[in-house]
Amino acid sequence: MDQQLLRQREAKCVQENPPGCTARCPVHVDVRGIVNAVRQEDYAAGFAVLQKMVPFPGIISRICDQPCQQACKRSELDDPIFIRAMEKICVDNAAAARFAVPKVKDKQVAVVGAGLSGLTAACELARKGYKVVVFEATDRLGGSIWDIPESQLPRQLIQNDFSVLEGLPLEVAYNAPVTSLDSLYEKYDAIYFGTGLVRDRSISFDLALDAEDGIKIEPLTLATSHGKVFAGGSLRRKAGISSPISSIADGKIAAVSIDRLLQNASLTANRGNEGPFETALYTNIMGLKPEHMVQASEPASGYTKEEACQEANRCLLCECLECVKACEYLAHYNSYPKRYVREVYNNLSIVMGIHRANRLINSCSLCGLCERVCPGKLNMAEIFSEARKIMVTKGKMPPSVHDFALRDMQFSTGEQFTLIKHQPGFASSELVFYPGCQLAASFPGYVKQIYQFLREKTTGGVGLMLGCCGAPATWAGQEKLFLAAMKNLEEGWRSLGSPKVITACPTCYSLLKQNYPDMNVESLWTLFERIGLPAGQCLDGEPRRLAIHDSCTTRYDAELQNSVRNIAGKLGYEIEELPLCRETTVCCGYGGLMLYANKEVTHKVINRRIKESESDYLTYCAMCRDNFAGRGKQAYHLLDLIFGKTDAEVTGGEGPGLSKRQENRARLKTSLLHEVWGEKVNAKQASVKVVIPDAVLRVMEERMILVDDVTQVIAQAESNGNKLKDAEKGYYIAYFQPASVTYWVEYQPHEDGFIVRNAYCHRINITG
Repeated sequence: MDQQLLRQREAKCVQENPPGCTARCPVHVDVRGIVNAVRQEDYAAGFAVLQKMVPFPGIISRICDQPCQQACKRSELDDPIFIRAMEKICVDNAAAARFAVPKVKDKQVAVVGAGLSGLTAACELARKGYKVVVFEATDRLGGSIWDIPESQLPRQLIQNDFSVLEGLPLEVAYNAPVTSLDSLYEKYDAIYFGTGLVRDRSISFDLALDAEDGIKIEPLTLATSHGKVFAGGSLRRKAGISSPISSIADGKIAAVSIDRLLQNASLTANRGNEGPFETALYTNIMGLKPEHMVQASEPASGYTKEEACQEANRCLLCECLECVKACEYLAHYNSYPKRYVREVYNNLSIVMGIHRANRLINSCSLCGLCERVCPGKLNMAEIFSEARKIMVTKGKMPPSVHDFALRDMQFSTGEQFTLIKHQPGFASSELVFYPGCQLAASFPGYVKQIYQFLREKTTGGVGLMLGCCGAPATWAGQEKLFLAAMKNLEEGWRSLGSPKVITACPTCYSLLKQNYPDMNVESLWTLFERIGLPAGQCLDGEPRRLAIHDSCTTRYDAELQNSVRNIAGKLGYEIEELPLCRETTVCCGYGGLMLYANKEVTHKVINRRIKESESDYLTYCAMCRDNFAGRGKQAYHLLDLIFGKTDAEVTGGEGPGLSKRQENRARLKTSLLHEVWGEKVNAKQASVKVVIPDAVLRVMEERMILVDDVTQVIAQAESNGNKLKDAEKGYYIAYFQPASVTYWVEYQPHEDGFIVRNAYCHRINITG
């Protein structure tokens, strides 16, 4: 992941862009910060936010023309936030802070005009340490602000604001109109004109004029035709138009330009967002109710604290976070994608990575919901998937993270489950049924029923392929393993004559279509809709309402999703759409191996999903059904409806455990060989007999330890004597490390075998 790619991806996340009000404000006042402070009644904090961008906050809080309101998102619903009133309540209830006295530099700047623009430039430059002299034609600071009625702009407030200039290296020459620049050129290193509108063409100071007979000013830097001279304020505004905040903005822009000039730096570099600009921030306002602007009980005095708080609570505090709102995983890490992208990049640059970032990378379900809801189409799944591959290639992937899932895949691609055959009596296959490893693990009986139905409905021969599509390997970043699994699958398919593939698993369907464009793949659900359903009946009781959960791997397959809904409708069920469905559906917690990498996040994901409706859930993925049922949600697989099972038969809890899943696959293969092809297969016999109490089985399930793992530990220990005895408990303790994880078992002899008392696992290398 190079720096250029990093920047491109970061730029897609708009969360750090300012809200419209701040972007439209010429000086970019942090309105959200002020509003948040008012909500908390922390007026000092709000004042500090305002004073950070505006040197004279008291004045602006009374006379600002509020261009920010034009971009207020709230105005699309009702009325914009009364932002100036938020500033006023902070000013009225907090004390101004003095500016720090800077170290004085040897450069001098002349500022012509002591209005808001000139004083802002003078203040900004003096705070940087430049010696500033302000030339004012009258006997007071402030220019035209004194024309504003005192009822609107109290004179004491003006004095308070200007008092912050005390202590700065700043001198004011009163009653000192400037009619020529010659003397200023000689004495000062830079000059800023911030005077009122010049109507007399004879006072042009020998500067180039524009088409409207005003001084020609470069809009980005406020430079004039003379290299030392900058100009702004009313000089570049049409007669009769006054914008106090824009005048202050000009002063700040000019100060930046003069500072750069005096440091021999570029006047134009990286200044694209100075002044008002259009923000890229997206804020979703769907579903929000109109709520009009709060009216002050005493308009002349402004808001009371209570009224200000009420108005502040109308503010949307604009932000995007569309992906974080939709994805429990992204929300879990308390940040947002732009920061996650940076964290991933930094992690890949560290020799072995850091624990938090490794967990972040490996906990994503890779479902792609983030890209679907992101206005910038940032795909975090793509980034995390790429990061996993890089970690594997560089040897940085913690081996235990995906150990169980990869060993389970190894079982499903091994001899105990893999099966490739033509239909009995056929030398070729028109179709081949590929149920996938998870349906075979959860519902082996349905696999047999589907295969029988397809054989009955098809005359050209229906082959059968049992195995795993390699999804766990590609999710784990193990591309070599994935390619090997896909190669074996392809060779098996071609050995059957490359027939059309019918998949019952949404993940298999998606992966096959993505990786084999020449493979004709169809979902079982669209096939059922085309050729009709097996004979069956609805679940016991009256037709009911079921909330449908779409598999995340079918996100953009509307045809498949429609078929599922149509089938349920034909069976007499009413479908309820969940808030996030079809293209915006969420993962059940299994995708991307989230279930193995981070159970805490997985449980959060599942719990959030199952709380979205009181209705029972309908799924068409075995893992979705098992995950929901495992957390207490009444959930059905579409096959439960098709084959007419009763409630008692399909609501037996959370589904088979990890050991039972492998056992189901192995038994499915042997029973199919026996029942369909008439072949006898000798079942694998355990090397030792073990008894495992239910309590220990639950512990093993939580720790992802198989019965076969425990059996191997005991068998090895009894064979080579490598075991310890706990004299107090009378237990033996032994270990076995088949791959990256070491398994420990506490056991004792029991009748003609052994009884297991405890089992646990971790990463450790035993030597000696």
